Amino acid sequence: MKGKTILITGGTSGLGAAAARAFAAMEARVIFCGRRLAEGLQLETNIRPDGGEATFVQADVTNEQEVEHLLNETCRRYGPPDVAFNNAGANLYTGPLEQMTSRQFSDTLAVNLTGIFHSLKYEILAMKAHGGSIINTASTAGVKGVGQGIAAYVAAKHGVIGLTKAAALEQARHNIRVNALVVSAIQTEQWLQRMAAKPGMQEKIAAGMPIGRISTVEDIIPLILFLASEQSTYITGAAIPVDGGITAG
Repeated sequence: MKGKTILITGGTSGLGAAAARAFAAMEARVIFCGRRLAEGLQLETNIRPDGGEATFVQADVTNEQEVEHLLNETCRRYGPPDVAFNNAGANLYTGPLEQMTSRQFSDTLAVNLTGIFHSLKYEILAMKAHGGSIINTASTAGVKGVGQGIAAYVAAKHGVIGLTKAAALEQARHNIRVNALVVSAIQTEQWLQRMAAKPGMQEKIAAGMPIGRISTVEDIIPLILFLASEQSTYITGAAIPVDGGITAG
């Protein structure tokens, strides 16, 4: 990764922040975005004293102009990205489908699917001359139905996997690889905060995992680094589970 340019969306906390730290520790040049200015600047400050190169750009992936600016800024500072990790996403609504509003549905698709489209569009334009690796964060909710009041999120994450496969086929001739991570619950800061409001829920989820525990960012980072590396040049269009076995049966 030394000297490579790495672009990360949704990089201010959780898996995105962990990826930013991991790539920077490998002497890559990292540029990452998020909506939260204070958190982004703090992470940038935390990475640099350790010798890493990281730059935060405030951007909302649901806004196409902000994503275009992010790619322009990436190219201006470091050159076209060698790797893009599209991690931005969130479940914005929990409740029965019949009680969901059109706005709740469209907002969920905007951050989880349209944001991936915006990111892919400008990343591909920047990468066409030299190729690269694009990694999208999908979910176990992208490969199976979930009857827990998250129908919009399920629809969006299924869309992420479909978009990943279509983009991979379109861009293979340009040496741009596009893959997706199929992740389950991850013990990020935000996830743990939500669980704190639901006593017993974390233990219930862990008990339902074949491997017997909930994943951490450390479980996911090695796959991200592998897909970013030259060791995975024959892998594209894949939706790869790193989910403790939950989608195995």
